[in-house]
Amino acid sequence: MHDKIHRSAGELAFYAVLFIFSLVLLWSAYGISGFESLSSPGALPMAVALAMVISSGLILLDSCRNAERDSTRFFRDILPPVIIVMMLFITGYALLLVPLGFLPTSLLFLVVSILYLRRGGIVFALTVSAGALIAIYIVFRLIFTVLMPSGIVPEAEILAAFGRMFGGAQ
Repeated sequence: MHDKIHRSAGELAFYAVLFIFSLVLLWSAYGISGFESLSSPGALPMAVALAMVISSGLILLDSCRNAERDSTRFFRDILPPVIIVMMLFITGYALLLVPLGFLPTSLLFLVVSILYLRRGGIVFALTVSAGALIAIYIVFRLIFTVLMPSGIVPEAEILAAFGRMFGGAQ
């Protein structure tokens, strides 16, 4: 007994975008060195991109043949408003990271995200955000010495002051 496969909302559009993306990758791979020989630099990327074009094309064709849709709705089940808002928050974080720096941007992102997702109080959001940011800063900046955009916070001067305060810099 075979159950008929139903197509979900947005599935056909996703497969079409995947197919177009595969074609763009194939064109880009061809631009590496053309198709000179099997040992040319672009041969392997072209083979992989061709496999992507063929497989995504077959999936798109199969999805086009399957005309029945299930009961899912795109903006209710697949991309609800909370996801869209969080994507906008992440975009804002990425745009503000370099001009403002890691610390203020991360604090702002965490506070706004907690307020939006939890719908709680500002004190809770600030406390949790500051605690998480302190932990992240200690682990990544001080222990692993990962460089982060300093922006408007004079991070180097603050770290030097702490070093002088605890006798680290003579």
